[in-house]
Amino acid sequence: MQSRTGRLTSEDQFDTIDLSDNEIKKLEGFPLLKRLKSILLSNNKICRVADGLEQCLPKLETLVLTNNNLDKLEDLEQLATVTTLQYLCLLRNQVTHRPNYRLYVIHKIPQLRVLDFKRIRQKEREQAKRAYGEKKPAEPRKSKTFVPGATQKTLPPPPPQPSGPSPREVARIREAIANAKSLDEVQQLEAMLKAGQIPGDVVTSNHHGGTHSQARGGGYEMEEEEVEG
Repeated sequence: MQSRTGRLTSEDQFDTIDLSDNEIKKLEGFPLLKRLKSILLSNNKICRVADGLEQCLPKLETLVLTNNNLDKLEDLEQLATVTTLQYLCLLRNQVTHRPNYRLYVIHKIPQLRVLDFKRIRQKEREQAKRAYGEKKPAEPRKSKTFVPGATQKTLPPPPPQPSGPSPREVARIREAIANAKSLDEVQQLEAMLKAGQIPGDVVTSNHHGGTHSQARGGGYEMEEEEVEG
């Protein structure tokens, strides 16, 4: 179906298209056609109707599906959302032999005027209402049709990436390296400086002529202290 309607994508200039006598199995694949009012699809193999037909064909009034493979009443559910549809033909489909077929279609598509080339009478509408109750408004489906110029939802900007260590933090790490008392401590502090990572506060101080250097954070703690005796 999509290959047969693909040529219509850039040509929204038809009121009627005739796709009869093909091998179409599913009613789908239409581009957005704002002018199209009638589709003739007789003598195909259509057994399903896709969701959201009303989004692609917002002015569709006439749909002829004579001699196709629509079998169950449920196969007609998707036509209920086409609120512009007024003329529908399903002759020579198995679904027309289902019990209460005509009343069911009248109930599902209440604005329909002619079904299978027979005008719908007020008496039939009343019978459909008694059989199936009041028709609830069909829920509009979200359109999957691409409309040129349509505004797309914009994603929020990504969070700002954390910046590297400030000059003050670099100076504090270098001071800690200068005051380190073990090779392991020096290597770890140098690695922090090269990677631009500050796991936590780096504290350096003197206690009575001694030194104390400490780096904390991120699940790791390093501490060394020397105090004069």
